[in-house]
Amino acid sequence: MVGYTQYTDPDTTARAIGKEIPISPRKSREVCRMVRGKDVDVALRMLEEVVELKRPVSFPRRDAGAAHKKGIGPGRYPEKCARAISRVIESAIHNAEYKGLDTDNLKIKVITANLGRTIPGYMPRAHGRSTPWNQQTVNIEVILEEVQ
Repeated sequence: MVGYTQYTDPDTTARAIGKEIPISPRKSREVCRMVRGKDVDVALRMLEEVVELKRPVSFPRRDAGAAHKKGIGPGRYPEKCARAISRVIESAIHNAEYKGLDTDNLKIKVITANLGRTIPGYMPRAHGRSTPWNQQTVNIEVILEEVQ
């Protein structure tokens, strides 16, 4: 990931990137989908509720094995992803504060989770064999916009 996916007005937006975070790409995409377009305070509260196991995240795609949660259907509680995404959002809030933007009127304009570098690894097996046991990473991009 070289840069940001969108060009925005630097006078009204603040942005942040979290690079090569060792979390699940699939779960992080669903968490990003949940908070996209929300106010920053609402999004951080939603992520905090996910960490506290009070708000499930909907998994409408590839939901095999995901139990149904009341009101949303198949869902899970991806705590690790919620913590990582909230850290990137807080970094973007600090960047907005540094730029002089009003942090009370910020909205998440863009939030994406893209595949990062795969960290290769191997798991030893019987009879001198091994199996690839790679770790995927995620690049999270957040762009906050000041709303009038």
